[in-house]
Amino acid sequence: MELFFLYLMGGIYIFAGIMHFVKPRMYIRIIPPFFPNPKVLNAIAGAFEIILGLALFFPSTRSIAAIGIILLLLAVFPANIYMYQKGAKGIPKWALLLRLPLQFVLIAWAFMYV
Repeated sequence: MELFFLYLMGGIYIFAGIMHFVKPRMYIRIIPPFFPNPKVLNAIAGAFEIILGLALFFPSTRSIAAIGIILLLLAVFPANIYMYQKGAKGIPKWALLLRLPLQFVLIAWAFMYV
């Protein structure tokens, strides 16, 4: 069962990373305005999600990938706060609020593989 959740996590990050390139506007909109070059930041975040998601699949890189995912989740947390403050079209405010503690659940999940 542990491998299932490991591969699920890897797949989620790979998919999310790809979506940064397929639907970049969706991600760029939630980057707080005080961050420079939102297009570049979006591409960097997407690339890291793909790379780290793939790296989870290999025992030799799994621990480093899990640490990278934790750092990435911490780095993008301001975007989640900004999205909650600003609101998002079609997403209820309560769902955006619930998303904030979800980051810490995702961090704990990644920590299982450090």
